[in-house]
Amino acid sequence: MSPPRNDPQSRNVLGGPLKTCSLDPLTGWYRDGCCDTEGLDQGMHVICAEVTAEFLTHQRQIGNDLSTPRPEYGFPGLRPGNRWCVCLSRWKQALDAGVAPKIDLEATHEEALMVVPLETLKRFALDGV
Repeated sequence: MSPPRNDPQSRNVLGGPLKTCSLDPLTGWYRDGCCDTEGLDQGMHVICAEVTAEFLTHQRQIGNDLSTPRPEYGFPGLRPGNRWCVCLSRWKQALDAGVAPKIDLEATHEEALMVVPLETLKRFALDGV
């Protein structure tokens, strides 16, 4: 994994500066709290989601266990209500299954727009944008 950094040039899906998603648990590809990305991030951890029990159950059912701690990877395991930089493809799978969690648009990287239209993301906005 690349060293932590918070790129001030990174933009969110609304076109503003990328805000912090979560410092507790510490999330992000760079583990700096932001859903920033770069070429080595094949999962594109760009969606700042507030995970739900339904989302976590769905992810476990499709082979992506986000609830079990994996300390060897610096992963604490998630509980409902935690905010986490979710892989774009995993959030889209949850969307298609009807269990997509709400997201923080200001903390969701603009790269998400490559797969999900802004109108769709806005339907899942935590702040009702």
